[in-house]
Amino acid sequence: MEIIIRWLFTKPRSTKRAISLLLDAIFISVSFWIAFMFRLEEEIILDSGAHWIILLATIPFTLICFVRLGLYRAVLRHLAGNVIIIMFLGTLLSVVIMVSAAYFLEVNLPYTVLVVYFSLALLLSGGARTLARVLYSHSVKNKKTPVIIYGAGSCGRQLNISLQSDGEYYAVAFVDDNPALHNVILQGLTVFTVDELAQVIYRFDAKKLLLSMPRLSRKRRREIIESLDELPIEILTIPGIADLVSGKARVSELQEVSIEDLLGRDPVEPFPELISANTHTKVVMVTGAGGSIGSELCRQIVQQQPSTLVLFEMSEFALYQIDQELTSWCREKDCKIRIVPIMASVQQQNKLEAVMNAFKVQTVYHAAACKHVPMVEYNVVEGVRNNVFGTWRAGEAAIHCGVETFVFISTDKAVRPTNVMGTTKRLAELVLQGLALRQSNTRICMVRFGNVLGSSGSVVPLFKRQILVGGPVTLTHRDITRYFMTIPEAAQLVIQAGAMGKGGDVFLLDMGEPIRIIDLARKMIRLMGYEEKNKHNPKGDIEIKVTGLRPGEKLFEELLIGRNEATTAHPRIRTANEVCLPWSEMLSLLGELDVACEAYDQNKIRNLLLSAPTSFNPRDKICDLVWNEGLRRAPCAERRTWNLDRRASRAERRAPSTERRVSIAEGAVWTVERRTSSADRRASRMERRAPSAERRASSVDR
Repeated sequence: MEIIIRWLFTKPRSTKRAISLLLDAIFISVSFWIAFMFRLEEEIILDSGAHWIILLATIPFTLICFVRLGLYRAVLRHLAGNVIIIMFLGTLLSVVIMVSAAYFLEVNLPYTVLVVYFSLALLLSGGARTLARVLYSHSVKNKKTPVIIYGAGSCGRQLNISLQSDGEYYAVAFVDDNPALHNVILQGLTVFTVDELAQVIYRFDAKKLLLSMPRLSRKRRREIIESLDELPIEILTIPGIADLVSGKARVSELQEVSIEDLLGRDPVEPFPELISANTHTKVVMVTGAGGSIGSELCRQIVQQQPSTLVLFEMSEFALYQIDQELTSWCREKDCKIRIVPIMASVQQQNKLEAVMNAFKVQTVYHAAACKHVPMVEYNVVEGVRNNVFGTWRAGEAAIHCGVETFVFISTDKAVRPTNVMGTTKRLAELVLQGLALRQSNTRICMVRFGNVLGSSGSVVPLFKRQILVGGPVTLTHRDITRYFMTIPEAAQLVIQAGAMGKGGDVFLLDMGEPIRIIDLARKMIRLMGYEEKNKHNPKGDIEIKVTGLRPGEKLFEELLIGRNEATTAHPRIRTANEVCLPWSEMLSLLGELDVACEAYDQNKIRNLLLSAPTSFNPRDKICDLVWNEGLRRAPCAERRTWNLDRRASRAERRAPSTERRVSIAEGAVWTVERRTSSADRRASRMERRAPSAERRASSVDR
């Protein structure tokens, strides 16, 4: 039978309609004769030609009624309750046609025949369709994944209907914590208690649990998820009630349990007067607009209807993406907001001032930064240039151009930093505090918070990718903890904190309780339907592997340097009074740091960072890749120098031989000179003897 049903559903719609018409004609005939057989003698029926005429009149008119009522337009696999109403009306019209035909032919039709005919025709036509739908559903169930729906309320029942009509899952049971619904059958499924969940999973071999409770608070959702932690089943959830009401999502759109549900914190609705104070109808500029925080700031700002939004970004691709997204949003919402994409670096003060002057910027959110701890450790100079000098240039440009408000996005890693990134962010805070003390025209404030979920480099998407490929999940340390906050909540709080700044303020965002990363990894493994593989469970699926702390990484993060903390008008925003440097001292430090960066002197940079009032406490040596590569090649240069020195020493050893040769030559010259002097003496003696020879010659002559 299942093979026939599958074959039927694969045929064209015209073929299926023709088969339905033929079957309905047969069902009408069978119902007609059975009704007469139930009431009259069989011989009377066979001998009566009038009854055949009534039947031949009833069949086509009944089918026409079914067609006009839209019975054959209904898709069999998606039959709904209105189909029953259509069949009821169609069958009732068929009885009317039968009575009319009998009246014209003067044939007596007992009421019992009409009642039996009506009941049988409705039962056969409706039952056949219901049977076909059940057989089809049963046949496709073998290809679907059995699931349990947690929540038997309206959303849960709507989800079950959606799964029946389409999708890759089919529900086998409901689970609910409402005692009034226990053991009740809804839509053919039994509602079980939460305590029976483990047995239900084993009984139906369910693979997934679908949380259908969009109206619950995140705290309650977290409690439920934690209670399901040990169950061997993957957990999925439907979107929140806000997305369902706004039309952004549907009940049938299942998704993995979000990390927000694991945090268990309900976001505080933004204060309208704070979130619009620096943005509504104003010219706003966001540096680092293509980054995780910067892009979300832009999304939140455009909802406040600024007159102009300037996107200042160094990455061409990131700038293109956020520009396209915001432009499309404004077009869909018919918002008259001017989106200005500017590609440049925050280290170019002349470009910053040109942009701020050209567009008359009133509010600046400075989110541009090198934020990845290992990357800054490996590229120290660029981290210092971008985080310290880029912030300085942006602050100076804002002051020179008369910007009303300048908000700096800081990090919890700036508190007692153990890495260069955190130290540079703390230095940037000190720079802005110095600028705030130097003038009063531009309100400068800083907002400090921890990790945001879903940002580039976030641990959550990394763990998810590792789990999907079969592990291992890599963890730097078993005791490492972090604060977490969602990107939208962080962006909203940044905008609101900026509205409360008076000048030089340091705002801290309430991040809730810190979370152990290893606990987060274990929860994600279980929620995705896997088991942790360890020495206690060697047959598990996913292993957690500890790789060791990365350069500059801390075990624990903090938000407050001292104890001078105060509350503000917002329950999630606090303010801190912290140490700052006079601008003259800050300027001197920046000058030395600039010279050290220009000379690429890593030792000097490290010493300057240590001397600054940042509480920098490095736990690793200098990790700059270029600097260390130069040191690695240094022994070769030393060998070359040593060889040159050795050759020089050999030349020095050879020097005495040369001197001897010179002395010998000088001796030879002296000998020649001596011989010359001897010859001269002989010549003089001969000259002295000449007079004697002359005397002898004269004597002879005489």
